[in-house]
Amino acid sequence: MTEMTLVRPDYAIRQERYTLFRRFIRDVCLRSVLFPLFGKFTVEGLGHIPRQGGAMILYNHIHAADAAVIMGSIKHRFAIPMSKSENFKMPFFGLIMRYYGMYPVDQDSPDRSALNNTIDLLNQGHVVLIAPEGTRNKALDRAKDGAAYAAIRAGALIIPAAIEGTPHIQHNMKRLRKTPVLLRFGRPFRFRARGEISRRDLPPFTTEAMYQLAALLPEARRGHYQNLDQATTDRIEFVEA
Repeated sequence: MTEMTLVRPDYAIRQERYTLFRRFIRDVCLRSVLFPLFGKFTVEGLGHIPRQGGAMILYNHIHAADAAVIMGSIKHRFAIPMSKSENFKMPFFGLIMRYYGMYPVDQDSPDRSALNNTIDLLNQGHVVLIAPEGTRNKALDRAKDGAAYAAIRAGALIIPAAIEGTPHIQHNMKRLRKTPVLLRFGRPFRFRARGEISRRDLPPFTTEAMYQLAALLPEARRGHYQNLDQATTDRIEFVEA
């Protein structure tokens, strides 16, 4: 499987080819082997993940293990991560990412293929996993508008996910200690806008979504979205998963 296979036009409708390997990674590698060895995992709000239908999980990205923790914690759905294209070039993990069916994004320029893949996956009823800042940060930085654009175009459910503890995994592994990791899923919502939207109109939608994520995080992780008093909900509507 080549990197180009991941961005083919029929990528979203061919997801069943990844099912067996995804189940092996989630249920065997992550939940049965790696999780018990390296972490003490607490997951809150798992019921906010719908049992069917397209949904976007927005998470704070603080460590390379974040996506794997979320993927392994959701038992009833497969979460499909978007990852920067450079990661697919790694000798071992890049191969796993391809066979799992993750999809790349070029962070150096606007990536229409990544946006279209996200919209198509959501429209086909899948769960996508996106770090809206586009890179790892100790505290939330100003998010990019791509996730909001895709969610509006697909009319998708959005679930904020706050993760804490993963930066300590490597340090504790060397000392044969398990790392406490907390994953908290927040209340699902949709944007009130649907369909086409101008890019210049996107920032307020992104900001409201990011404040929902910031509210789940400890104060030290909120960064650019530190002041929760500035949070508004004019452009979002909360829904029951």
